[in-house]
Amino acid sequence: MSRFLNVLMLAVLVAAPAAAGQLGLGREAAPDEIAAWDIDIRPDGAGLPEGSGTVTDGEEVFVERCAICHGDFGEGRDRWPVLAGGEGSLTADRPEKTIGSYWPYLSTVWDYVHRAMPFGDAQSLTDDEVYAITAYILYLNDLVDEEFELSRANFAEVRLPNEENFFDDPRPDTPLAAEAPLCMSDCKDEVKITMRAAVLDVTPEDGSNPTGAVVVETGTEPVAEAQSALDPALAEAGAKVYKKCKGCHQVGEGVKNRAGPHLNGVLGRTAGSLDGFRYSKAMTAKGAEGLVWTAETLNAFLEKPKSFVPKTKMSFKGLKSADDRAAIAAYLSQFTE
Repeated sequence: MSRFLNVLMLAVLVAAPAAAGQLGLGREAAPDEIAAWDIDIRPDGAGLPEGSGTVTDGEEVFVERCAICHGDFGEGRDRWPVLAGGEGSLTADRPEKTIGSYWPYLSTVWDYVHRAMPFGDAQSLTDDEVYAITAYILYLNDLVDEEFELSRANFAEVRLPNEENFFDDPRPDTPLAAEAPLCMSDCKDEVKITMRAAVLDVTPEDGSNPTGAVVVETGTEPVAEAQSALDPALAEAGAKVYKKCKGCHQVGEGVKNRAGPHLNGVLGRTAGSLDGFRYSKAMTAKGAEGLVWTAETLNAFLEKPKSFVPKTKMSFKGLKSADDRAAIAAYLSQFTE
């Protein structure tokens, strides 16, 4: 056997010079074959195909093809990624790295959607659909208005908020494992717990605090009366339903506006009036007409948002169950400004 290997090795060495120039394997790739692989998009827009898509068209495609994982308005379902919100959270203990808060270039969004989405059916979207979905994601992150249309012509004009925080790393390359022996035991004198699963919200609720809500105290008599009449069981049920909302709407202590406004004190508030949040023109107009959020008006809105406020920025389709809508109102009544 060893004699055979020696002969084989000699044959390879003799043939090597000839093979170096021409292996004689395969054929030259055709231009259309190269084009099928060459689909990457650069930050300056190089590589983008012709096409366009509006926010409105993007919403329709997103709800049909993307919402099953990312939620109707980018809030994320189960453990699928959140796409909207997270502004100002990157320095927090639990940053939300969304397209609006973290991603540096719009080309990365377009390229990823085009190359890898929808999950399980990658590259099934047309170029126009990818433009439309990208436009809708920008809208969910309050970066464009509802009339916006994204195209190859204006693509490079759109800049994501976190672009300037990405820069070339000046450090030398990380040394190879062979150059830096790995520690396999007793590597630290002390091990400290820096995070717990309950804080990360990856463990089932044990019932001791099923909502995790912070009750905000108030000294105003009307709210105190409402809270005294509150049905605790209904509010608890509302906390569970509210999980569909919390991706965009915060409540409790230290709230911030996200893809949607925070909902502390929403009952009794004029629609479209919360300072610091950019509402759709439709919602602002409703407020100017005198719409005030009460249990009744909130119920009507949550049943079919786009029927109650046509062209509302909120793309959530609504809650079919009247019990769920009543529970949401009871839950929100606990939170004041």
